[in-house]
Amino acid sequence: MAMFDLLPETTGFKLENALALAHAAELAYEDEARIRETVLDQWGCGHFHFFDRKGTQAFAMANERVVIVAFRGTERKNYLDWITNLQLDLTKGPLGGRVHAGFHKGLNAVWKDIDRVVKELRANHTRSLWFTGHSLGAALATLAVARLVELDQPVYGLYTFGSPRVGDRKFSRNFNFEYRPRMFRFVNNNDTVTRIPPRSDGYSHVGTFRYFTHQGDLVDDMGWWYQFLDRVGGRMDDFRQWGTDGLKDHAMTEYRRLLEKAASSRPA
Repeated sequence: MAMFDLLPETTGFKLENALALAHAAELAYEDEARIRETVLDQWGCGHFHFFDRKGTQAFAMANERVVIVAFRGTERKNYLDWITNLQLDLTKGPLGGRVHAGFHKGLNAVWKDIDRVVKELRANHTRSLWFTGHSLGAALATLAVARLVELDQPVYGLYTFGSPRVGDRKFSRNFNFEYRPRMFRFVNNNDTVTRIPPRSDGYSHVGTFRYFTHQGDLVDDMGWWYQFLDRVGGRMDDFRQWGTDGLKDHAMTEYRRLLEKAASSRPA
């Protein structure tokens, strides 16, 4: 893949950007050496930084046109433990709202380093800035962008995959008011993680919704009733295959595969 098929000067939704950032979000699960090799040698970037503090990992990369920050999510084998042990406490966050205390703490561990590197890479203001992440990484990327938006710093785009809810309704309302047209939140059919923490505990999603049906089609939006019917279809299909649909649908490899399918099926 020629990374940076990403279109660096647009803030609207582009499938090319979604796919490029999906590759970055997937790469974030590799170890530092593998990420470095891919970014510098295969993707031809001139800048690479890896962040790893107190269990939070991310990397930043840049060429002459863009800076991308990708956060690592939760390892597949730990999905169930993460869901079971999820702490639902809310704490004061950016943009006047309250956010998940665990996500807030995770970002704090690496924030000073990321903020410093991003400022260095954007010192001449010629590179556009992008964030991405999957699962827990999606939540961390969302909070990072919220902090920059609060500081009136330009972020061209945020693409997340399988994101849990990050903050309360006030955070969601303020974030969407400031940034919704530049954030695209992908949900794959029965992805379990996208339904936690629950709305009943005050949490609310942010961003512009993009949905993969159980047949793998990418749609702009669906009413709640149509989502419900589609998810029932997904569960029935998976039941016949003896699988765990909600966790399979959460895999970052599946999000990337579905975006590749969407890109390949576009009219020429």
